Amino acid sequence: MAAPVDLELKKAFGELQEKVLDTQQKVKMADLQIEQLSRVQKHAQLTHKEISILPDNTRLYEGVGRMFILQSKEEINNQLMDKRRTADEKIQELEQKKQYLERSVKEAEDNIREMLMSRRAQ
Repeated sequence: MAAPVDLELKKAFGELQEKVLDTQQKVKMADLQIEQLSRVQKHAQLTHKEISILPDNTRLYEGVGRMFILQSKEEINNQLMDKRRTADEKIQELEQKKQYLERSVKEAEDNIREMLMSRRAQ
């Protein structure tokens, strides 16, 4: 004979499954955002590298929509450094968020394991 299904365990497993699916989705989104920010960083780094070898009196233009604005080399370098810094900060935040999500799922799994062990002990 099969043991009667414990409604509390069934509910806990359902909640865990929802939490795992939700967390997996959030982790995938965070990974995509990290990948995109890494591309922004790489683009800014490569642009900075190319601009740094140009003479200081070179006329540089920044693309804004469908027009180009004359900018100084220093101004463009500052903008590139800001982009890299901002992307780096956001990547760190997303990495921390991922770690938190993974930790919360692990804690939920551990809670269910403890619940199972206590049920078996009874």
